[in-house]
Amino acid sequence: MTDRAAVLAVLDAVTDPRSGQGLATAGLVQGLVVAEGRAGFVMEVPARETALYAPVRDAAEAALKAMPGMERVSVVLTAEAVAAPARRTAGLSKAATDQGRPKAPVPTERPAHVKRVLAVASGKGGVGKSTVSVNLAAALAARGLSVGVLDADVYGPSLPTMLGISGQPAYEDGAMVPHVAHGLKAMSVGLLTKAEDAMIWRGPMASQAINQMLTQTRWGTQEQPLDVLVIDLPPGTGDVQLTLIQKTPLDGAVIVSTPQEVALADARRAHTLFDKVGVPTLGLVENMSGEVFGTGGAEAEAARLGAPYLGDLPLDGALRRAGDAGRPLVAVDPQHPASERFRQIAAKVAQSLGL
Repeated sequence: MTDRAAVLAVLDAVTDPRSGQGLATAGLVQGLVVAEGRAGFVMEVPARETALYAPVRDAAEAALKAMPGMERVSVVLTAEAVAAPARRTAGLSKAATDQGRPKAPVPTERPAHVKRVLAVASGKGGVGKSTVSVNLAAALAARGLSVGVLDADVYGPSLPTMLGISGQPAYEDGAMVPHVAHGLKAMSVGLLTKAEDAMIWRGPMASQAINQMLTQTRWGTQEQPLDVLVIDLPPGTGDVQLTLIQKTPLDGAVIVSTPQEVALADARRAHTLFDKVGVPTLGLVENMSGEVFGTGGAEAEAARLGAPYLGDLPLDGALRRAGDAGRPLVAVDPQHPASERFRQIAAKVAQSLGL
C-alpha cells in the first residue's frame, strides 16, 4: 500500500510559488486520496492564478509518478470561486436561475463495446436507489442480457456492499477489469479506496473519477459487447449527473422515489434535468411502498409529468437483508414476490431500450 505520509512528503518537495512553502504545508493538497499504486488530489487556486499554477500541477504529477510502485496519478487544478458582492435578492433571482439552468450538452461517445446506457436516479437520498439499481440490473441479466453496473455515487459508494465484492480491479492493457458478481460486471470508487476513507473531493475531481471509471473500464469486447450499463447515480442534479450527460449518450433514465411528497418533489427535479438535456425518462419506480410511507404517490406524479409508471416495490425486510449480505434478492431468491416486481419493471425497461 502506498504510504500517505510519503505522498505528502513528496508533494511538500514541490514549491508553492506564492508562499515558497511545500504544497502540503501551504494547504494546496485538498481531497488527497491514496490507494495501492495510485494517488490523486485537488489543487484549488484563485481563477487569476491558474496559469501560474499549471506548471506546479505538472511538477506535482511528475513527482508522484516518480514514486516507486506509483501507477496512476490524478492532480486536478481548479479555480476558486470568488463570492460576488452582496446585492438585492430580487435582482439576482433570474440571473441565478439562468446560470444554474443546465444547457443541453453534446455528449462524446458511449463507453467502448456498450450498446445501451441506463441511468438510475433520484432527486433525494435514502429512497433506495442503489437497491433498485442492483436488483434491476440483476433482473435485466435474468433476461439473458449482458449487464454492467457503475456506482457513480463517489461520496457514498454502496455497490461493493450490495454485491459482496472487494479488492482493487485488475488492469489489462491500461484498462480496469470490472469485478463480476451474480452475473453482473461492476465498478465502484469503493473498490479503489479503503472502506473507511471519506471522499473529500470537490466537483472536478469527483467528475474525473466518474469519467475514468466510465471510459477506462473494460465493460465489453467487440466479440461480446455489454448489452446495457446501469449507472447508479448519486442523489441530486449536480456535477456528477452533468458530467455523465456530457461524456456519454444516455439511452434513458429510471427515477426512483418513495411515495411522500418530500421525495416526489426531488424526483420531479430529476425528471426536469433529464428533460432539459434530452434524456428520456423511461419511468418512475415507487420504492418502499406500503403502510409506513404510503402508496400511489409516484404513480400520480408520473401521470402529472407525462412519464411512464414502472411499478411499486413494497417495503420488504428480505430486500434489505439481501443487500446487506451482498446477495441481490433477484439473483438469490427469484421466486420472492419482490423479485417478481423487479422482473416486471425490467421487462418494461428492456422494451423501452429496444433490448
